[in-house]
Amino acid sequence: MRIAIINRDRCQPRKCSKECEYFCPPVRTGDETIVFVDSKPLITENLCVGCGICVRKCPFGAITITNLPEEMEDPVHRYGQNGFALYGLPVPVDGRVTGLLGPNGIGKSTAVSILSGILQPNLGKNATWDDVYQRFSGSALGDYLKTVAEKGVKTSYKPQYVDRIPKSYKGPVRGLLEKTDERGALGDLVQRLSIDKLMDREIASLSGGELQRVAIAATAARDANFYFFDEISPYLDIYQRINVARILQSLAKDRAVMVVEHDLALLDLLAENVHLIYGVPGAYGVITRTKGVRVGINQYLRGNLPEENVRFRDTSITFEIHAPRIEKDIPSLIAYDAFSVQYSSFSLQAEPGIIRRGEVVGILGPNGIGKSTYIRVLAGVEKPTTGDFDSRLKVSYKPQYLKADTDVTVQGLLRSVTHDFDSSFYQTEILKPMGLEMLMDQTLTELSGGELQRVAITACLSRQADLYLLDEPSAHLDVEQRMLTAKVMRRFAEASEKTVLVVDHDIYLIDLLAERLMVFDGEPGRVGIAHTPLEMREGMNAFLKAINITFRRDEETRRPRVNKPESRLDRTQKEQGEYYYPVEES
Repeated sequence: MRIAIINRDRCQPRKCSKECEYFCPPVRTGDETIVFVDSKPLITENLCVGCGICVRKCPFGAITITNLPEEMEDPVHRYGQNGFALYGLPVPVDGRVTGLLGPNGIGKSTAVSILSGILQPNLGKNATWDDVYQRFSGSALGDYLKTVAEKGVKTSYKPQYVDRIPKSYKGPVRGLLEKTDERGALGDLVQRLSIDKLMDREIASLSGGELQRVAIAATAARDANFYFFDEISPYLDIYQRINVARILQSLAKDRAVMVVEHDLALLDLLAENVHLIYGVPGAYGVITRTKGVRVGINQYLRGNLPEENVRFRDTSITFEIHAPRIEKDIPSLIAYDAFSVQYSSFSLQAEPGIIRRGEVVGILGPNGIGKSTYIRVLAGVEKPTTGDFDSRLKVSYKPQYLKADTDVTVQGLLRSVTHDFDSSFYQTEILKPMGLEMLMDQTLTELSGGELQRVAITACLSRQADLYLLDEPSAHLDVEQRMLTAKVMRRFAEASEKTVLVVDHDIYLIDLLAERLMVFDGEPGRVGIAHTPLEMREGMNAFLKAINITFRRDEETRRPRVNKPESRLDRTQKEQGEYYYPVEES
């Protein structure tokens, strides 16, 4: 089965010569495979021969022709002729946290709209509810959809992009949260999420992490049958992520909770079951039946679904245990003595350290502990209060919070920061793996959060510098984008012998990317301590001990997995002081 998708936003018939129709072989033989209706093209899929000529000839990249992996029933929902198609639906289960794992633009929002009763599934045609009942009769999903149709399901939804909340609500946090307190749980949620000091602040004044916790509290405070959380990890540190995971697990004791999450360590800890979603972003998505969380994540990393007989990715994502490099063979980029930065209510104390050329250093620690202050000192933007630190390094910096406040195109921005834009190396090693080829003519203000993040990372790596600093590059990226981004940054450091420092809370990303680790601790908001860079194992042990969790390596994929608290392996590793993974797995 073949489907044809036309991106109506990109399609601009007034600026082209209708190449899709002109070059189409079936049209040339007299078939009406492509016709123009109201100045826009329509493709008849059962007449399309799948040659791909229209895809290549379209000057705006607006057409996608793709074969489905197998013969399928009609889609659960399709957005009209040549529109996105969704196959399958996840099933909310009372008493469980169910995960949804798949790339962005693959149909998760459509699925949630159907499960919430906002969107009636059309089965790819003008289907009635009776048609839907017949399609899913005798299944748990059929029973659930019947309840939805009868308006018997109340849902509570946390959106993906919490930074848009101030645009829809003006006023103090208290006013927003008190409106949502339908089950008398707000007081407990406010304490557990540590937002009691935010209650009288204006929504517009909150940081991304504060907005995220307020949004989680507002969603969990409602009295609903079905709770859906679209990404809970962005802007939260690992302490806060674990705390939110426990809140959602307690919420799911007698209710259905569904979570989209791209931090795989968090998803592994949080969910009992997952539905995988594969397909072509913007074209179609297929939601699998439920799988155990370990099996599901492993299959997703391998890109192979044995039960469905589908391979949706050519390569598997593998994790390696990096052996430490011999220090004497690595020249240092910068060596610094102890220094401190003192503010009126916060101080950062940095231990002496050495940063080497061509290495990737991961930085871990809670929010508000001084990581950004440390980076500003390295960049020469901030001067230490005590200690000498004369940094003459040229630094390229990607901040945590991104703003698209200009109408420059992606191509215009990247051309302005690098002379290598047209080189084959830049195109194949950076632009293509970062997935920016189709975004070149879009302005920054038109980009989604994930697209803007990828552009910002690319721009940072494109500048000429000695040291590259990236603050939370994983935010709003899906799993595959995170893994590709890690690969790009690592290969960039190795090929150019440039040094990359990455602040992030995604353990998987840091595990894939970093050779050494800096751990920050102290008391958030009051005092931070920047410890000297350590080898990965030593640094991870120090970090995980502070948050009292242990990891092990998955036997199949070698990915880090959180041990269940007080399990035999958790207790054994703590006794050995090996929080990262057991010695025998190294």
